[in-house]
Amino acid sequence: MPAISGGKTYHHGDLRNALICAAVDLATEGGPERVVLREAARRVGVSPTAAYRHFDGRGELLAAVRDHARRALADSMERAAVRAPGADDPALAAESRLAALCRGYVAFAVDQPGLYRSAFSTPRTASAAGSGDSGPEAEGGCVEVRAFTLLADALDALAATARPPRVPRPAAEAAAWSAVHGLSLLLLDGPLRRLPAQRRADVVESTLAMVVSGTRAP
Repeated sequence: MPAISGGKTYHHGDLRNALICAAVDLATEGGPERVVLREAARRVGVSPTAAYRHFDGRGELLAAVRDHARRALADSMERAAVRAPGADDPALAAESRLAALCRGYVAFAVDQPGLYRSAFSTPRTASAAGSGDSGPEAEGGCVEVRAFTLLADALDALAATARPPRVPRPAAEAAAWSAVHGLSLLLLDGPLRRLPAQRRADVVESTLAMVVSGTRAP
């Protein structure tokens, strides 16, 4: 769904998706702060009035961008898991998948900082403002994020390979997510952002090893 830019006139019939594509481009360039409905309309080549027929305001458009960014984050994780080396030992295979998912998470944050920040934005929609919550995030919490589900499933699979099988530690998935999310933010906005490439790779691998080893604890 390529966005139309450069002042060209909008012709085809799927204006909503064209606006989302333009907004995704804006988020990629500068994060959630760059997502503005009027600017998306300008890039598509329609009037703001036409854009407001599809979105109540910036919050609703940003929510659509957030959903796109979350899917892209999960896709990055799954691609990394597919590339992970296999292993005959089920426990090693499960550990490799967990580490690869985490690696894909951090890689997305580093490679697509604007989309990554957008994935965890909190849009204020018209319906949310009237209900006193902060939008879709308040309804389902972290379980709405497929990245979280991927981590939780990988932890369950790893626990199942133990002999005897064991129940994952309470809130293990939240702890794993906190580790990779915190690392990602440190690499983007914190003191780790100035690390040279090899040192950054070492920090990432050490963190992932800590996540995996933490799942082995009784």
